[in-house]
Amino acid sequence: MPTGGGKSITFQVPALAAEGLCLVITPLIALMKDQVENLKKKDIKALAVYSGLTNQEIDIALDNCIYGNFKFLYCSPERLGTELFRSRVQKMNINIITVDEAHCISQWGYDFRPSYLKIAELRKLLPDIPVLALTATATPVVVDDILEKLHFKGKNIFSKSFERKNLVYLVRETEDKLNYLLKIYDSIKGSGIIYVRNRQKTKDVALYLQKYNIASDYYHAGLTDTVRSHKQDAWMKGEIRIIVATNAFGMGIDKHDVRSVVHFDLPDSPEAYFQEAGRAGRDEKKAYAILLFNNNDKISAAKRIDTNFPDIKFVKNVYHALGNYLQIPYGAGKNIAFDFTLTEFASNYKFNLQTAFSSLKILEQEGYIEISDELNNPAKVHFLISRDDLYQFQVANIAFDSFIKLLLRSYEGLFTNYVGIDTVLLAKRANTSIDEVFKYLNKLSASQILHYIPRKTNPVVVYTEERLENKALHISFENYSSRRQRYVDKLESMLNYATSTNMCRSQILLSYFGEKDPNRCGQCDICKKRNEPELSTNEFNLVEGELKKDILNAPLPLKFIVDKHSKRFGEEKIIKTIRWLLDNGNIEYNKDNMLFWK
Repeated sequence: MPTGGGKSITFQVPALAAEGLCLVITPLIALMKDQVENLKKKDIKALAVYSGLTNQEIDIALDNCIYGNFKFLYCSPERLGTELFRSRVQKMNINIITVDEAHCISQWGYDFRPSYLKIAELRKLLPDIPVLALTATATPVVVDDILEKLHFKGKNIFSKSFERKNLVYLVRETEDKLNYLLKIYDSIKGSGIIYVRNRQKTKDVALYLQKYNIASDYYHAGLTDTVRSHKQDAWMKGEIRIIVATNAFGMGIDKHDVRSVVHFDLPDSPEAYFQEAGRAGRDEKKAYAILLFNNNDKISAAKRIDTNFPDIKFVKNVYHALGNYLQIPYGAGKNIAFDFTLTEFASNYKFNLQTAFSSLKILEQEGYIEISDELNNPAKVHFLISRDDLYQFQVANIAFDSFIKLLLRSYEGLFTNYVGIDTVLLAKRANTSIDEVFKYLNKLSASQILHYIPRKTNPVVVYTEERLENKALHISFENYSSRRQRYVDKLESMLNYATSTNMCRSQILLSYFGEKDPNRCGQCDICKKRNEPELSTNEFNLVEGELKKDILNAPLPLKFIVDKHSKRFGEEKIIKTIRWLLDNGNIEYNKDNMLFWK
């Protein structure tokens, strides 16, 4: 189902209707946490387990899933292979296993994750549990690969058309993209997103729009959590009209009235473009997906290939530097999560930021490490002693009594689980400083009254294998080459979309995702251009239908076809339709110079 198509409902409703717990596997921590919070707001018990949580947090969460009557456990794929998870999951009353972002299991997918291959092992542990795999961006090859890798017994595919009838796809070729944005927002009202490829550009574009009194702001993963949250909320509430962002923005965003999504730079693949463009018009009212394009995009696309696929020797150097940066001895580190700051790492070792990140992704795809997205974990507290013992402690330590009472009044579940706390709010309620709150928490933690985990925002790196010496590190040249070629193919498909002058934009995308004989949308820039010489979509469809009847089974000469239908439609319209169908590859001339339907 396409982005915003309602995939969550397909497992949440059946899971709620049945006894037991739904296990949801997803690689996107931000989306996972967002869904858990939304379920909690509806008084549905849900938990999330992922790298970056402490062992104690994971231990308690898994116990709660066995004994605590929880309905949903969201889990990142790298957790599946741990002995702790494998032993506990067999004790849970699982009613369905849901594999979200299922394209990640496929080498042919645009975001392959080796940890997804562990899901097949999970099926052996839970042999009679139904499995549902969900994705918004699977080509036919990827669909087949998902079925095979997840050990489905046969093809059992439910798919919704990727067609978005309310979404107008436009490509605008312009050398002055900034100025063209002003034209867009002068003619298209309402809120919008502009996607750009780097952090600096988010700020530059937002400031440019502000100069022309267009309420805009910028967003990227390098901003603090507080700042990002403030910007996102302002945009969601309509205080900011346009948000300029990297692709860090969008996952879990549920704003229905987005009227436009503009891509300032060429995306890497039709999958990425379709997913991001699909954030426009979720209210099913007319919206626009606009790609700004010029010759520089072709040049930068070619450069991107080398950036995303650095030399294997360089990748090995990055692996060696990573082990030193994290201070991991050879033969150690397996299944341990390490805090990681990419910018600091790249700066310390004089690596280009993007090339270093690409190298880490190659190491991830080879199965040596896993990199999480930014965790954005709040500070957390869990009481380690019983209520009775806590009362005795309060009586004996009166200095802590007021603060402990404040914690108990402010948050529920502190004795059974780790609970996120807001230290700023606690300081305000206690009429004290944040530093004073930290002192209380650290002293109570040192006394083993509670366990306090400070707030964490950095991503983590998990070593899925012990750290190896460089000579023992094997990166498959075959895998590397095939992934590089797939990246090139996807980039070329995106370039084909951007440069096409004769095929409906919607048809290009729908065909890419495997839809047979998709309809023209009648509203993209190509369709509009075709309609200019007084040939409406309805007229075109009528002429095309008659031509298809004529030559589907037997080729015919051009003159015969034109003569046959010119009285009804007019010669010019017949010839224009035939020319369009020839340009788009729907019909061809055979060796006898007769037209036939492909």
